[in-house]
Amino acid sequence: MGRITARRRVLRVHRDGAAADRADLLAVEEPLEIRVDGRPLSVTMRTPGDDIELSLGFLVAEGIIASHADVVSAGFRGGEALDVTLAAHVAPPSDDLSRHVTTTSACGVCGKTSLAAVHTSSRFHPDADPVRVSADFLLDLPDRLRAKQTAFDKTGGLHAAALFDAYSGELLVVREDVGRHNAVDKVVGWALTEQRLPLTGTVLQVSGRASFELVLKAAMAGIPVLSAVSAPSSMAAELAVDHGITLAGFTRGDSLVLYARSDRVVGPSAAEVADGPEPTR
Repeated sequence: MGRITARRRVLRVHRDGAAADRADLLAVEEPLEIRVDGRPLSVTMRTPGDDIELSLGFLVAEGIIASHADVVSAGFRGGEALDVTLAAHVAPPSDDLSRHVTTTSACGVCGKTSLAAVHTSSRFHPDADPVRVSADFLLDLPDRLRAKQTAFDKTGGLHAAALFDAYSGELLVVREDVGRHNAVDKVVGWALTEQRLPLTGTVLQVSGRASFELVLKAAMAGIPVLSAVSAPSSMAAELAVDHGITLAGFTRGDSLVLYARSDRVVGPSAAEVADGPEPTR
């Protein structure tokens, strides 16, 4: 496992002109090349650690694999290249899936070569998941996630994603990364190695906003509920409706906002419900 923090000398400057030289910890960001059967597929900028999970979760999101049985092996083959060997029954990635640019820590779909490739079809069906959760349960999740963000405590510069069992309330896994999409890929990769896909009856809590790519990754893993402490984008909300994913945003304090599949959330704490387009006025 690589280092996740780096020490650097910094100068802290105050409004009154006072300045102090000090040591500070930064979140490490380094490239990882993901290969499939020896062929380069993508280069992603990430925080080192849980790299096999990251690579497997990435392949789930790309629609290349969907179960533990789809993978023969995964490991580093020297330097920063991690190679995943697919089982004989798994079709290799098409050329259209190859990323021709580096995927930055801020974007999980930047290197897609066509708009159609962005709308990857899931093998799972979160819309059919009968799970129900209370608003109180969802409102507790950001604090439970924050309590486990050990690397964030040191750097203040990492996103996090946590997976919860919707029935028992158990925290299943937490992962951190400079990229929010990487943190989710690490969670999904963990689930694949634990042979838990599809992730029925679970809630994914993320530390930032709910982007299109995070909803897509949830759909590809069969996650029925996605909760974020900040806002979703319009495309994220539309995709959640299309896949039947319960999407909660602004989940903090005493309220949350539901943007899709509000029928799964019970309790009086939700501030607003929006299951589809606003009515014409």
